[in-house]
Amino acid sequence: VQLVESGGGLVQPGGSLRLSCAASGFTFSSYAMGWARQVPGKGLEWVSSIYSDGRTYYADSVKGRFTISRANAKNTVYLQIHSPKPEDTAVYYCATDETDFNEIATMMDPKAYDYWGQGTQVTVSS
Repeated sequence: VQLVESGGGLVQPGGSLRLSCAASGFTFSSYAMGWARQVPGKGLEWVSSIYSDGRTYYADSVKGRFTISRANAKNTVYLQIHSPKPEDTAVYYCATDETDFNEIATMMDPKAYDYWGQGTQVTVSS
């Protein structure tokens, strides 16, 4: 399993940014994908996940501002960040566990994911 994130960078508050995660080594279309983020000195924070059937879930902190989507033909999952805030500054990781989680609570737990990308830095600043 290989996950490679891209698209991070410096963005102004109120701007927009789209993160991409290219996946390989497993049957991408069959499994849920997730995004999490981490700031220095803190643990991973689950951000969003998308099931194989397209159902999406978001952390309360990003609901209404972030949009997760997937392009199965491209083996890619996206995270569109709208109107970012300085507190969204973090390293963003995509992840999978090669499963379509039976429990939403499990899907929202970063510890439930076995495979992670290397991360992409997002910095929100004017």
